Amino acid sequence: MKTQIYREFTAAAAILGVLQGVVLTIAFTYITLKLGFSMGGSAIAAIFGYVFLRGVLGVGTSVENNLNQTVASSINTAGTGVAFIMPTLFLLQTQDPSFSFELTPLLVSSLAGAILGVVLIIPLRKQLIELDRLRFPTGTATATVIRSGSEGFSKAKYLFIGLVISAVWKGVLLTGVIAEEVSFGFGIVPLYFSPFIYLSLMNFAAGMLSGRGGLPFFWGGILGWWILSPLIVNFAPEALPTGLSDSDLMDFIYAEMLRPLGIGILIGAALMGVILAFPSMQAAIRALLSSTQIKSQRELPLWLLVVVVLLAFSALLWSLAQLTDFSLGYLAFVVMIAMIWAWVAGLIVAQSVGLSDITPLSGMTLVTVFLFMLLLDGHVAAAITLTMGVGIAITQGADMMQDLKTGFLVGSRPILQQIAQLSFAWIGVFISIGVLYVLWKAGAGGQGGFGADTALPAPIASTVTSLISSVQSDTMPVDKFIFGGIVGAILTLAPIAGLGVLIGLAMYLPFSITLGYGLGCLVGMRLEKAYGYVFIEKVVVPLSSGLIIGEALVGVGDAIYGVLS
Repeated sequence: MKTQIYREFTAAAAILGVLQGVVLTIAFTYITLKLGFSMGGSAIAAIFGYVFLRGVLGVGTSVENNLNQTVASSINTAGTGVAFIMPTLFLLQTQDPSFSFELTPLLVSSLAGAILGVVLIIPLRKQLIELDRLRFPTGTATATVIRSGSEGFSKAKYLFIGLVISAVWKGVLLTGVIAEEVSFGFGIVPLYFSPFIYLSLMNFAAGMLSGRGGLPFFWGGILGWWILSPLIVNFAPEALPTGLSDSDLMDFIYAEMLRPLGIGILIGAALMGVILAFPSMQAAIRALLSSTQIKSQRELPLWLLVVVVLLAFSALLWSLAQLTDFSLGYLAFVVMIAMIWAWVAGLIVAQSVGLSDITPLSGMTLVTVFLFMLLLDGHVAAAITLTMGVGIAITQGADMMQDLKTGFLVGSRPILQQIAQLSFAWIGVFISIGVLYVLWKAGAGGQGGFGADTALPAPIASTVTSLISSVQSDTMPVDKFIFGGIVGAILTLAPIAGLGVLIGLAMYLPFSITLGYGLGCLVGMRLEKAYGYVFIEKVVVPLSSGLIIGEALVGVGDAIYGVLS
């Protein structure tokens, strides 16, 4: 009698994962430029995976659906890493037309990061998931979606409803009939204190998904605009230029005070995270040296991990050699530092995500750029190119661990998930770069499609750009960075997970984003209190996901139409 093979790594799961990964990458690249942060697409991929694999093909299994979402999220995560960092190059080019960058080294570095992050984190799977038993909330939630069986059809219905509503609303906003950003000061409240809000269902829905966990982000916005801003105006007017209009005063407070403080808080939180992670790093190293897991058939073999690390090392070295005149020996040293930092930062981000689902990636990005600027003697293009590779590696490591947590809960074989992530993550790099070029060229005159004073403010890239510019011009607001760094370090020691990261992120993002997100958090909390967690999991999560995806896809579609026409 022929034994039936249990479906797991199938062509159907891989193809569906790639297709979903491409769509999610397009959407989340837009989201990153819009909001300054992104979110995982695993649950979305798992919902559609059930509908297609079980509903259409009639043969899907839980572990096969998990393989589908692993592929989709690996592609999406690599693309998000690109969207965090690469826009900085476009913005720098706008500031200084003589500045240029080469796409090929950037692409090679990004592809190296897509595989490096996977292999650096694999040996830590047993420590973080089986021994430390980190929760990984998104990974656990995705496992719940996968195991929910026939509820997948109901969730897909709510996701589709959210997508249609959001797409229609975004279409209305694009007509210009309704302004996307609205002030509720009514000409009475000064702009530096006025409540601004994005009429973005995507932003609101992101807050609903976060619920109570996103409240510190809301607090950061309130602290910046409703406490610090009026205090500065009324009690420290000597710190402000005279003769500013209401609008210029608001812009000055944001650009010269709140944003530098936010950057300092993010950097301080990131550095304190490194310090707090020392015991975990020691435990991870001991586990690596004593563990036999990498010799197990459940994991990719050690020799393959070494080969991939050497491949990534060579790719990063080649990328830097194309851009700088440093000796190969020194560049090899820089790449070694970069890979060590990728492992350390990747472990910190994976632990943070495992504990609270909050990623300190923004702060890590700022620290990484600053580190490589120092090591490469201020060579901006080379520093950003190397940061791209390292940043993508950091995000891939955290995503790999999330997916392995889901696999641990549903009974998947880790080696198949690891092969899937290594095999397909690189696709996200190409998709995200393509989307960035389209969105950039959708601006007036074929450029300037994102950045300050556009519908896509690219908050993280704008912050990195301002940091680089201040370093180059020797005008860094050191006092604000230091004060913010101290505050960020102290907040990170608080018992509230991710407090420093979220407060810092809110301080350097526009208040309209923070306020809309915070209102979404409050609505999500109210719904959970009224109807319970089951309602959130069955209705709010898929509906909110649809609201996010719908707006993003219409936004990208509008940009493509603008470029083509």
